[in-house]
Amino acid sequence: MASLSAGERRRAVHEILRAADGPVSAAALARRFSVSRQIIVGDVALLRAGGADISATPRGYLAGRGEAGVTGSVACVHTPEQMGAELTAIVDAGGEVVDVIVEHPVYGQLTGVLRLRSRYDVAEFLRRVAEHEAKPLSGLTGGIHLHTIRCPDGDTYQRVIKALENQGFLLKMR
Repeated sequence: MASLSAGERRRAVHEILRAADGPVSAAALARRFSVSRQIIVGDVALLRAGGADISATPRGYLAGRGEAGVTGSVACVHTPEQMGAELTAIVDAGGEVVDVIVEHPVYGQLTGVLRLRSRYDVAEFLRRVAEHEAKPLSGLTGGIHLHTIRCPDGDTYQRVIKALENQGFLLKMR
C-alpha cells in the first residue's frame, strides 16, 4: 500500500475494521500498511481514545457497527470445565457472547472481550485457552461472572436465558 500519513493510515484501519466480517489481527494490518504491529496497536489506541468503538478480541480487532437487536447481561456460575458448555449453549440459542465480566476484590470490574457468535468461535476460544494454559476470569470469583449477550430479537434473548437456566448456569439468589 502506498505510503500514508499516520492520520490517513488510522482512518484506513478504522474503515477496514468496520467493513470486516470478523476480527482482523494487528499483524495482518501491519503487513497491509508495511508498519510494525506496535504501530497498529498505537493507531487503534488513538482511534479508541477518539471515540471509535473498537474491541480487542483474542483473534483480532472488531469495530462496532451499531448492531441492532437486544443486549443484556446475565449472571452465571459454573466450573472451569463447564465453560465450553455454557458458551455453546449461548451461541446455539442464537446469541453472541460479547464479553465476560468479574468483580475483583482489588482491581474492581475486569472485562474480557469475547465476541463469540458461533460454535467455531467457541472452539477457537477454547483452543486458545488450552494452548496458553489460561485460567478463566471466573476462576477469580469462584465461578461467578456476568456475560453481556447480544441477540437479534427478544425471542432469541429469552431462548438464550432458557438454555442457560436448563443447564444450571444461571446464578440464583440464595
